[in-house]
Amino acid sequence: MESNSLDEPLREGHYARKQLFSRSWLISWSHRGRFEVGLQLASQFAGKRVLDYGCGAGSFLAMLMNGPAQPAMAVGAELQPEVVQDCRARLGTKAGLSFVVNEELETAEHHGVYDAVICMEVMEHVLEPKALLDQFARLLSPSGKLLISVPVETGLPLLVKEAVRRFAGWRGIGDYPGTTSYTVGEFATSVFATGKRQHIVRPIHLNPDGSGSHDHKGFNWMVLRKMLAEMFEIERVVGSPLDWLTPHLGSQVWFIARKKA
Repeated sequence: MESNSLDEPLREGHYARKQLFSRSWLISWSHRGRFEVGLQLASQFAGKRVLDYGCGAGSFLAMLMNGPAQPAMAVGAELQPEVVQDCRARLGTKAGLSFVVNEELETAEHHGVYDAVICMEVMEHVLEPKALLDQFARLLSPSGKLLISVPVETGLPLLVKEAVRRFAGWRGIGDYPGTTSYTVGEFATSVFATGKRQHIVRPIHLNPDGSGSHDHKGFNWMVLRKMLAEMFEIERVVGSPLDWLTPHLGSQVWFIARKKA
């Protein structure tokens, strides 16, 4: 993914500036690799109806709509109206691409219409992931699929990530100083965590609107995989930034799942 292949409205996105175009080579490489894996996996949705839940600055949808596997229609959804307005201002002129506030997805016109729901780096922040998965099931068509990406915050990747976050924080790069610190015991437990249960208590942060959310601390992708398997048929699990990496060694993991018959 060469930077000169991205148009200026995409480069101006908040998350694109701090991730895809980060001053840290490692942060930029990791996020670009994640997007490349995601675009490859999403190529199966060419000519279909796609929803990106938690689309952020709209970077992924913009790349998907500008690529060879362009969906027939793509909708990006975000929680904050100002984020949606920013996406519309920068990317809203692209035919077939639109942006809505999350609460608009509760209306009947969105139920059962999407061939794919994409959710990247959102589930780790959600207090009630099962409720969100239930909503995805309502939004998907009978043959629809989920494409979910979450960070790996356990095992060896956690060792690398915490080192990168501390170094990036010292340099004033990225959002990483906002992640709650681990105690020595919590860190050791997280490195050796399994998917049998949530291994440490996760902190809850209050948002300006009074709602709560998690940061990355203590997120266990294996627990999410177990929950996902109870509600959907998991077709594939892929690591990133390199798709040949096992998720236990990658920085992120992708799930492709479909509704159960």
